[in-house]
Amino acid sequence: MYDILYHMNTVKIYQLNSLSHTHYQRLRAAQQEAALVWNRCMELHQDARLQHEPWPQRDALQKATKGCFALHSQSIQMVTHTFLANIDTTRQLRKTHPQMKMRYPYKEKQFYPVSWPAQAVCKESGRVLLPMGRGRDALVLPLNLPENSRSVTLVWNHGYELHVSVEVPQADHPPGEVNATVDLGEIHLASVTTNTSQALIVTGRGIRSLKRQRTKALRTITKKQSRCTKHSRRWKKLQHAKNQQARRAERRIRDQRHQATRKVINFCIEQHVGTLFIGNPHGVRNQNNGRHHNQRMSLWEYGRDIDYLTHKSKQAHIECFTGSERGTSSQCPVCGHKHKPKNRQWTCKACGFSGHRDLVGSINMHKLTFSEQVNFPRSFTYLRAGIARKSSRRADTPQCRLSESGLQPHVADVVSSETGYRSDDAEKPASL
Repeated sequence: MYDILYHMNTVKIYQLNSLSHTHYQRLRAAQQEAALVWNRCMELHQDARLQHEPWPQRDALQKATKGCFALHSQSIQMVTHTFLANIDTTRQLRKTHPQMKMRYPYKEKQFYPVSWPAQAVCKESGRVLLPMGRGRDALVLPLNLPENSRSVTLVWNHGYELHVSVEVPQADHPPGEVNATVDLGEIHLASVTTNTSQALIVTGRGIRSLKRQRTKALRTITKKQSRCTKHSRRWKKLQHAKNQQARRAERRIRDQRHQATRKVINFCIEQHVGTLFIGNPHGVRNQNNGRHHNQRMSLWEYGRDIDYLTHKSKQAHIECFTGSERGTSSQCPVCGHKHKPKNRQWTCKACGFSGHRDLVGSINMHKLTFSEQVNFPRSFTYLRAGIARKSSRRADTPQCRLSESGLQPHVADVVSSETGYRSDDAEKPASL
């Protein structure tokens, strides 16, 4: 392994489950105040644009919002900084991608995340104090934050969560000089090939199954809720059940995505990869292929896959960049013949080449990105992300009891009961 010399920041999520009514209302009021700060910045920016005056910068926004809201002064400043970053990003997109027709912030917000910088957070034994400004009581949460924690953000995600920035070790040099490419997909989350003809496929069927399960559960609850009077007692109970179902599914999907992307980076470290290219499949989503396929495409969160891979690559000191992958999945890596594949196995009609469809796309990215021809791998490793769950309670039953009852465990049950589970890089929330 390599030596660790410096650090980078990552995010650890704490779920605020057992909140009292008073704490809940205070967190809600804090996010409402943060929304008022955003709306004030938006109004000043709109007025300057309409009157063709110079746009307000950091000093002007901080002066206009200072001491006017029931928040800590540095929390107000972080909202203004986020607003200015949004303005800069929108301005760049309007120049580089005019077809997107990006608009500057124009909608009023009712709630907005509240952030506290590292110097404003007070950590004590068994609790954390988040200041709310002069003359107001601080928010006290019973959490044990790590010593290397930095800034803190209060986020609503079907329930309140505390996102804590934590310093983690970062490698001081790349694992090697090998080039690798990643082809993202909905069925197979990532297909990786190196210029040394090594390959890995990490499946995403578990994530797709969880999303389908969530959709069916929300459909059942929504159907019951449609027969209720809005804001009635039963309507609120069903709404609470929807939030719980969505929150649980989000945690499980996030955990599997962390594990899948961690397997990709571990493979890159083992193969001594120094440069990693991630293909951006944005063009696939713009195609109209029927309502069922369009629904699957709309649920495909490839942007998060790119973010997770980029973050973990940076931690391993692997140079990572992304770009278009157009045409890589429809071209033969041997003769260059193009046609649209119809199944998971890519078969060339010109030269007779046959190989895995996703690996074909990843192999063609080497020629597109690094201008080098790579031989198609002779074999590949296939991995799954997520917990190996037992499919039957009989897997835990002693063999003697099974023999007495005349029942025998399935082979799959025995194998799954012996499979271990390692959380890898998934962030585990702490309940209160």
